[in-house]
Amino acid sequence: MKRFVIPLLLAGALAGCRDQASGGGGARAQIAAVGSSTVYPFTTIVAEQFVASSPDARAPVIESTGTGAGMKLFCAGVGADHPDMVGASRRMKAVEYRQCAANGARDLLEIQVGIDGIAFAEAKNGPKLALTPADIYRALAAAPGGKPNAARVWRDVNPALPAIPITVYGPPATSGTRDALAELILTRGCEAFDRRAHALAKSDPDAHKALCTRVREDGAYVDAGENDNLIVQKLQSNPQALGVFGYSYLEENARDVTGVAIDGVAPTYATIADNRYPGSRPLLVYVKKPHLNAIPGLRDFLKLYAAAWGPAGPLARRGLIAAPEAVRAKSAAIIASETPLDPAGLK
Repeated sequence: MKRFVIPLLLAGALAGCRDQASGGGGARAQIAAVGSSTVYPFTTIVAEQFVASSPDARAPVIESTGTGAGMKLFCAGVGADHPDMVGASRRMKAVEYRQCAANGARDLLEIQVGIDGIAFAEAKNGPKLALTPADIYRALAAAPGGKPNAARVWRDVNPALPAIPITVYGPPATSGTRDALAELILTRGCEAFDRRAHALAKSDPDAHKALCTRVREDGAYVDAGENDNLIVQKLQSNPQALGVFGYSYLEENARDVTGVAIDGVAPTYATIADNRYPGSRPLLVYVKKPHLNAIPGLRDFLKLYAAAWGPAGPLARRGLIAAPEAVRAKSAAIIASETPLDPAGLK
């Protein structure tokens, strides 16, 4: 797990403001954020700007926990013992909101900070694969077509592909990237390959999930944890393998890895921004509204985020794909008006 903090500024960081968020006597004078490994580098850039613009402020503590684990920490309660914000590489789930609400965190700001893509990547000296969602589904699903997956090489799933072992390094089940992989790629491939899948989605969602998104556990898919840079290293040591991570890591490591085209579309800034690439997804942060009054600088931190997420901003230079202008305007308005999320639209 990655953790961003400036040690010299951390001394005494837990002393300070009264815990107005929960009405208790706890105290915390610094911003605390958890969540997505994909959102993590962007939030750390904003944290660096925050410290530079507010020299008397305590350095935020930003932890890369993965989206799912971050949501559990975020939703565990309100107050100094709980994070102020969580980064997410997918929307909050209805069940997560219910957990938040049960623990007193009902008023949440949902802010889209940009767009990302689920990138399949290979080493520069890799096999130069070109895949479809159906290829990926047949290679990675636990039971494609309802039968245990017996594919061992890529040619087993598509005669046009090379006879090299199926080895894919990817995120764990707690990751928002894994959720997006399931929703955007595996489900699409499942429904293209198996005619039953469309009907199951309505008649038996659990059966649909088992058929379409359960990933094989026989070694073809390798859980590489939340450290996306580790996947890049594994691709260099095993150039026949593929890796799955957010587009920003593909761009950051462009000298060592290259994107794999899906349905003939390579993952690039342009193809993800205009939704041509099949793995496009939103990146978000969720913030507890009561903490805006309790945690010094939290409002200013969000304003800095909004100022940084444009197409010419520092986050884009780090690999963030800017959301369309209308989406950015809506997110900025949510920050300005502190309008809470309506949970009715969550799934």
